[in-house]
Amino acid sequence: MKTIRHKSSSRPAPSRELAELRARLSDAEETVRAIRTGEVDAVVVAGKQGPQVFTLQGAEHVYRVLIESMSEGALTLTADKTILYANQCFARMVKCPLEQVMGSSFRRFLSAEGRTMLRSLLKRADRFGSKIQVLLNAGDGSHTPAQISIRPLTKSGFNGATIGMVLADMTEARQTEKKLRALTHRVVQVQEAERGRVALELHDNITQLLCAVLFRSQALADKLSPRDGPARREAMRLHEMLGKTAEEVERISRNLRPGVLEQMGLIAVLRATSTGFAHRTGVPVKLACVQLTARLPADTELTLYRILQEALKNVEKHARARHVTVRLTQQGAFVQLVINDDGIGFDPDHHPAGRRGKGGLGLLGMRERATYVGGNLKVKSVRRAGTEIEVRIPLPPNATATN
Repeated sequence: MKTIRHKSSSRPAPSRELAELRARLSDAEETVRAIRTGEVDAVVVAGKQGPQVFTLQGAEHVYRVLIESMSEGALTLTADKTILYANQCFARMVKCPLEQVMGSSFRRFLSAEGRTMLRSLLKRADRFGSKIQVLLNAGDGSHTPAQISIRPLTKSGFNGATIGMVLADMTEARQTEKKLRALTHRVVQVQEAERGRVALELHDNITQLLCAVLFRSQALADKLSPRDGPARREAMRLHEMLGKTAEEVERISRNLRPGVLEQMGLIAVLRATSTGFAHRTGVPVKLACVQLTARLPADTELTLYRILQEALKNVEKHARARHVTVRLTQQGAFVQLVINDDGIGFDPDHHPAGRRGKGGLGLLGMRERATYVGGNLKVKSVRRAGTEIEVRIPLPPNATATN
């Protein structure tokens, strides 16, 4: 068993300063080597309240070899966040020599926000451990995203419970997430382009053919004499069905790529969509919009339209609502769209992709669309008390809104 004592001393005389520094450096290197190889059971650190003994539990060589082979950072802290032990992986994460990490405060590697998060987490951490994500301040001034897993350890007997931490470098995960978002964004762009192509085909070809057949069916019905009563009635029914089919194809074409959005703007398409929903379902929609004095970017208008479209589709399929309210307002530098229904509600946490995991884009797709244009989407829903969907998107600098 071996114990290392760290002594505090007054400043040496100039003639002895160089020798003293060399001796202290040699002592520090020997301390680090002894700790890493498991030769040390305790470290004595001089502090404001006098020398304190820190017992290094589980310091056997086999465990240290295991910890040093980890691809994550590993730390053991005192209750006041002093680093008793750190592996080389953590030193590489913060880009500091290991000897400068050991014995220092873990707080030095956290921003003010990170310290607040850590302090709050430690208050509620239990024996099952807890996790947070923070940015670590590296020695070269850079920042490393990391996920910290925290577990309180057994009481050491001198100043409360010690803390065990495992830190995973999230840099690669963040980059992968960024690439996935970019890929998803590209997929949505391709999807919108394909919708536009299909809408054009429907409008220019299928709708025109249906209209031609509609006129021919009317001409055929007009040629039938009153003596051909049953045949004439059948021709009129056929004419009516063709008319409804042409209207449905036109509606699908507008939903795929609403020309009114490009020609007349966001408010016109929100009004048309709400009116169409009310006529189709019998559920009244109250629409309240501010008048934007400048056009929003095309991507922003399309995002708000698609979110309203998806929200109303979910109301129609699942909500059993009696009323729907749609509000478009400006909140500071943001445009805000809020859709409320008084339906049966649902639990957003158990339906991340939409109610019952269905509904086209679903909640996940709606959130992704809002993220594409720099906004965010919130869902509030209580069973038997309705649902509120709120999306906030930043306005361009030259866009203002008035009532």
